[in-house]
This record gives sequence, structure tokens and C-alpha cells, in this order.
Amino acid sequence: MDYHNAFAISAAGMSIERARYEVAATNLANAGTVSGNEQTGYQARRLVAAASSLGTDSSSGGAFLNLVRQGLTVPGYQIESRPGDARRVLDRGHPWADTQGHVYQPDIDIAAEMMTLATAVRIYEANVAALSASRTMALRALDIGSTS
Repeated sequence: MDYHNAFAISAAGMSIERARYEVAATNLANAGTVSGNEQTGYQARRLVAAASSLGTDSSSGGAFLNLVRQGLTVPGYQIESRPGDARRVLDRGHPWADTQGHVYQPDIDIAAEMMTLATAVRIYEANVAALSASRTMALRALDIGSTS
């Protein structure tokens, strides 16, 4: 068995979850930022992973297995601005307040971003566990092969 494929799959999963974590952390860090109008403030971001339509050809082991055999690479993703209006907050003493005394904050749901962080960490840990299990199996296979 080629353990390189198992390592590549886990590495790809860890890479995308690290990026998802960074996007959520950036959103949380900017949740309290303010601006003088709705257009110039921080826009919340989200990670969009590239999905592919993988068929299941049972005779050849499935399209995913074929993709792994060809050399799995890190899945594509892009980071884009999430649509949403800025929240208007009354703060008459702020230097950037408009004529009515309002400043604008990005529309970021802190609870949802915290759940994204927690989920990304758990998925990352699962990929680390899978990588570790693959490594252990590869080492055991080498041990078995050397005693024969």
C-alpha cells in the first residue's frame, strides 16, 4: 500500500481547515471595528472550498481513488467577502460618527464564527489523527517486513 496517498489526503484536509480557521479568526478580530459609513468598513469574509463532482465507478475503485492515484493536491478554495449590511450603532462621542451620531460595524455573528473556529480545530485534529494512524501503520509494515 502506498502510504503517501493517505498522507496527502490528511495534509490537504489540514491545509483547508487551517485556512478556514484563519478566516474565522480574522472575522472575529474585526467584529468590533467601526467606520464612518456603510461602504468603507470591514467586510466579513468566508472560505469557499472548491467542490468537484466525483462519480463512483465501482469497476475501477471509484473516481476518488483514481484521483488519489493521480496525485492528490490541496483542494482549491477562495476567500470572498460575505454579503451583509453593516450594523448601525449609536455612538455620538466617536470621532467617525455621522451627523446623526452613528458608526457602522461589520455584520459578524460572533457565535457562528466561534463555532466555525471550534469545528475547524476538530476537523484539523481528526486529520492529524488519521495522519498519525497512517504513519503508525507504515512503521508497523516496515517492522513486519524487516523480521521476515
